[in-house]
Amino acid sequence: MMKKLIYNKFDKTIISSLPRAVFEGSIHVVISRSQAEKAVDFLLTQPILGVDTETRPSFSRGRVYYVSLLQVSTHTTCFLFRLNMTGMTPAIIRLLEDTHIPKIGLSWHDDLNGLRKLHDFKPGNFIDIQDHVREIGIEDLGLQKLYANLFGQCISKSQQLTNWERDVLNDKQKLYAATDAWACIMLYEELMRLKHTGDYELIKKESEDETDTTQTR
Repeated sequence: MMKKLIYNKFDKTIISSLPRAVFEGSIHVVISRSQAEKAVDFLLTQPILGVDTETRPSFSRGRVYYVSLLQVSTHTTCFLFRLNMTGMTPAIIRLLEDTHIPKIGLSWHDDLNGLRKLHDFKPGNFIDIQDHVREIGIEDLGLQKLYANLFGQCISKSQQLTNWERDVLNDKQKLYAATDAWACIMLYEELMRLKHTGDYELIKKESEDETDTTQTR
């Protein structure tokens, strides 16, 4: 059986030509404390969660916004916590401090710092994908390149710089936010699978000008 081909550095010029990856589950927007309580009760029954945040972009020097959105996804359901409306409720803090369920993020240290500016808490069981990719020889750290590398699909970043504090998030924003959180689960599970099975070949590219060499793992 053919091993999966992965690259230490994925060619970003071909990403836009790949099939698009999108979250196909249900998306729920959380705008009240009671909704947050119900969402967290559900999420804390799940075996694994993907997490991400969004912040309203600033186009003015010296203007900085707080984290607007916390998205938390299972394989099939994603909750979008609109922190600019709910604040850091006791339920949300309970979720973030949970030490049992693995919560998978990417460059999550930065997200945690942003969340703790809203309300201090003791981070629970968080796993950063960036701490694991190098174990199988991948040098890229961004979500889009990692997903293209491991799944041959493109995650669109077109909504990244939209206004995450608008009164009502549009469908494109909701799908973008949910996809990013869900993708973290997919990436982590595939990384763990490859790490444990060795079922991959690493195509190592030292620089743009050198010929690729394939290393079987």
